[in-house]
Amino acid sequence: MKINERVNKLRQLMKDKGITAYIVNTGDPHQSEYVADYYKGRIWISGFTGSAGTVVITQEEAILWTDGRYFIQAEKELKGSEYKLFKIAIPGFPTYTEWLRDNLNNGDAIGFDGKVFSQFAVENLEREFKDKDIKFIDEFDLVGEIWNDRPSLPKEEAFIHELKYTGKTGKEKIEEVRTEMRKQGVDYCLIGSLDDIAWLYNIRGRDVSNNPVVISYALISMDKAYLFTDKEKINTDVESFLKENEVGIAGYSEVIDYIKKIDKNSKVYIDKNRINRWIYKAIPSECKIVEGTDITTSLKGIKNPIEIQNQKNAYIKDGVALVKFLYWLDKNVGNIPVTEVSAQEKLLEFRQEQEGFIEPSFGTISAYKENAAMMHYSASETSNAEIKEEGLYLVDSGGQYFDGTTDITRTVVMGPITKEEKRDFTLTLKGHINLGNARFLYGATGHSLDVLARYPLWQEGIDYKCGTGHGIGYLLNVHEGPHRIAPVVNTVILEKGMVVSIEPGVYKSGSHGIRIENIVVVDEDIKTDSGQFMKFETLSFVPIDLEGVDVELLSEKERIWLNEYHRDVYNKLESYLDQEEREWLKNETRSI
Repeated sequence: MKINERVNKLRQLMKDKGITAYIVNTGDPHQSEYVADYYKGRIWISGFTGSAGTVVITQEEAILWTDGRYFIQAEKELKGSEYKLFKIAIPGFPTYTEWLRDNLNNGDAIGFDGKVFSQFAVENLEREFKDKDIKFIDEFDLVGEIWNDRPSLPKEEAFIHELKYTGKTGKEKIEEVRTEMRKQGVDYCLIGSLDDIAWLYNIRGRDVSNNPVVISYALISMDKAYLFTDKEKINTDVESFLKENEVGIAGYSEVIDYIKKIDKNSKVYIDKNRINRWIYKAIPSECKIVEGTDITTSLKGIKNPIEIQNQKNAYIKDGVALVKFLYWLDKNVGNIPVTEVSAQEKLLEFRQEQEGFIEPSFGTISAYKENAAMMHYSASETSNAEIKEEGLYLVDSGGQYFDGTTDITRTVVMGPITKEEKRDFTLTLKGHINLGNARFLYGATGHSLDVLARYPLWQEGIDYKCGTGHGIGYLLNVHEGPHRIAPVVNTVILEKGMVVSIEPGVYKSGSHGIRIENIVVVDEDIKTDSGQFMKFETLSFVPIDLEGVDVELLSEKERIWLNEYHRDVYNKLESYLDQEEREWLKNETRSI
């Protein structure tokens, strides 16, 4: 069935249900960024495969909204269908709620699947239409009704994340949550976020590709803790482990029954961004709702010393895999056919050689020349460029290890490049160094530091339409809050122990894409009369291609940073390499 045929079938269902406009978001019942195949309805109805997007369908229109990471990709993937692309945060394009407000009339009805729509999103819609007589119909999964070959829900078993990796028991973490609950004056904490639940109970799973989580809910009171999940996923070892940590186990759908039985005089803490409409409506109406970011999100965002040390170990292993890959790439491109797909497969082989590797932490971005201008490009059978001895090749990849989650991007000079490409590469590097080498006063947020990475690019009239950095999970989601480095306002203070990426870039449609990404951990620096200053400690150790650097554009301070960084790369990795790889790495990390 072609995309337009799917849209027309959906429109017929909309007529039958009395729905004027139907919204299909990117999400599952837990508001996850990446979802199990069962929940990829937005991809199925639109053909757009990016990780973020919202579809609105009426009898006359089909529109997709997505952000700057995906503009180029979306234009390609929507081609040939009736969909229009609306660009988020670009002047001239309304938000989907604004568009609905401007195009619907009194008496019309908006439909959506309340099981995959957050309560926050629903309340946002209600505010948008407070002055209009619009009906909301939230009980129908219309895409699911016409999706005949829909994948089944995952059934993989959960597994234990051992104390030697986590540094704290599940029981200890539950008590930390209860301490915060007392501060908030609440009786229950209801959690829908999958990575928060996995962190809290020290379990992991295989329910979402590259995200080691278990599809579940959690409910914490002052004397009980529950995990609601498909019991087939809980083997005897995990069951015993959870019981040792005083966690009760119930079926996934039983969460509704437990919520309905909450004492009506209780105060319930929830994150409306992570609790779906269906769950929210089950909370007794007499309960007082206390809302905020999930308590667990703030707790897991600050890594403990054992987690940080393990994470450092994971990045050494990951650096070894990347160096072996870059050496292989250097020796083979031009001698044998190497494509974007075969290159990413080879990189996976090198990661699989590392102890404790489980799976990639996200779909590898293996992008040659103009394909790299699409920030989240994905090579496939239909788009699989051959890598040649010219131009730039970008590889953004990561791994899930028992001792951490990794993420790194390197842009590689494959042969002759233009003056523009070399300038853009150097400007990106300058931005990376400017932020990575920053000293900042405690209390700073990622919002206040973002400009440091953009400044060298802005001086040349260049910008990138995405954030500069995101939090990194710990054998969890590669994108993790509550902190981030981005132009949008974020009031979360960068605390000691927070792990975050630094990844400025240049993206020029039809030409090239450049990104240089390292992962850093926030640490304390000097303390003066002005207060406690903070710094970033680098976790990633992989050479930055010196062939892309115009040394004349670097300041003396920047050259010193690059030379010292490369010295550390060589010293930390050389003992894990064979003689030829060491010699290659020695040249790649030479002083400039």
